Amino acid sequence: MYTLPSKLKLFAIIFMVIGALGMGIGFITAPSSTEEVKEMMAAHGDGHGGGHETTHDTEKDSHEVASGDHEEGRGETAHDNEEEHLLHTLHQLQNRPWSALYIASFFFFMIALGTLAFYAIQYAAQAGWSPVLFRVMEGITAYLPVASVIIFILLLLSVFHVNHIFHWMDSELINPDSPKYDSIIAGKSGYLNGPFFLIRAAIFLIGWNLYRYFSRRNSIADDTAEDNRYFKKNFKMSAGFLVFFIVTESMMSWDWIMSFDPHWFSTLFGWYVFAGMMVCAITVIAMVTIVLKSQGYLEYVNDSHIHDLAKFMFGFSIFWTYLWFSQFMLIWYSNIPEEVTYFVTRIEDYKLPFFGMLAMNFIFPVLLLMNSDYKRVNWFVVMTGIVILLGHYIDVFNMVMPATVGTSWFIGIPEIGSLLFFFGLFVFVVFTALTKAPLLAKHNPFVKESKHFHY
Repeated sequence: MYTLPSKLKLFAIIFMVIGALGMGIGFITAPSSTEEVKEMMAAHGDGHGGGHETTHDTEKDSHEVASGDHEEGRGETAHDNEEEHLLHTLHQLQNRPWSALYIASFFFFMIALGTLAFYAIQYAAQAGWSPVLFRVMEGITAYLPVASVIIFILLLLSVFHVNHIFHWMDSELINPDSPKYDSIIAGKSGYLNGPFFLIRAAIFLIGWNLYRYFSRRNSIADDTAEDNRYFKKNFKMSAGFLVFFIVTESMMSWDWIMSFDPHWFSTLFGWYVFAGMMVCAITVIAMVTIVLKSQGYLEYVNDSHIHDLAKFMFGFSIFWTYLWFSQFMLIWYSNIPEEVTYFVTRIEDYKLPFFGMLAMNFIFPVLLLMNSDYKRVNWFVVMTGIVILLGHYIDVFNMVMPATVGTSWFIGIPEIGSLLFFFGLFVFVVFTALTKAPLLAKHNPFVKESKHFHY
């Protein structure tokens, strides 16, 4: 049985406390009025948002009006433009701590969900190499119920307008009598509406968590079983779950990520999110396995198991890159304004995270994991894994922030605080779950093959 080291427990709690303070600071320091925005812009300049230039232009117009160089109407227009810009910036800055919280919570949620899918694939494929890693996977999926509650609460808060990170939830956009009426969003309102949005989310989360609960229960029961009935139950259930998962994961990616940009869509988006989810999940499986192995556990895990996990990290990194390029190339080449604006916004306003993410998610894994020998070196796999995880966090950041925070983005206290909090929570939940059952699924019919696996 695994025992949670007191230092690791303290480490996780410290991260949660520091992270919670950072998140709190983010919410407290968010401006509540346009006057505060004006003060912030005066103190810090335009940051990333181009606010300084706009303010400078409007101040110039106002000065010229005061000097008699323009008509009174021009001065009123300049003033209105400045107020509109300040109000827009206010909404962006108020969205920032919510967006940071959402990105970090979704990032660790997708690690747990991706691990559950990978676990189901192993059962459905009757894989012979992986049973010695099943309890590691089960430990990581223990975070899924916690993450599901957090995600659902955040979605509830959005639907009830506690935050405004989902633009399409503004009821004025579907009111034909409103000056804010948006015909595109109104046309999608049969699908994109609050009640149906929450119903879908509940179906997704309940389905995923039910599979996680019953598969874990069967796995534990199998340890003392005299036959393979629990393994057979998990085999059948995993095959069914994978069908449910691939449909609901695609819909989840549309609802929880793509709908931040309700005018834009990509038919590859569900697969794109899936690829990022899987590479993160497999990376974390490898890293947790290496940590446990270094502490003297998982005696049957050898370099060949680590090598295979690293191969999956490499393979899914290539798959992610293929999907990213396929999506980008087709949209960029066709150059349809309502489609290409998605990438124009990110390239112009998020240049560093956009291209940095590409380097971290493609160039680094390819260069570091192409050599077969390096896949067997634990510290090398961990180092590569850290780069991959940070790269995919930035990928989620790039998918969410441009639509919610726009040009007022920054990686500062709210973002780092949210990341630290959920990292600490993830470590605490996962490693606590690992203490609840033996680290070897000893009665699995393929465990003998897994123990003697060599490549």
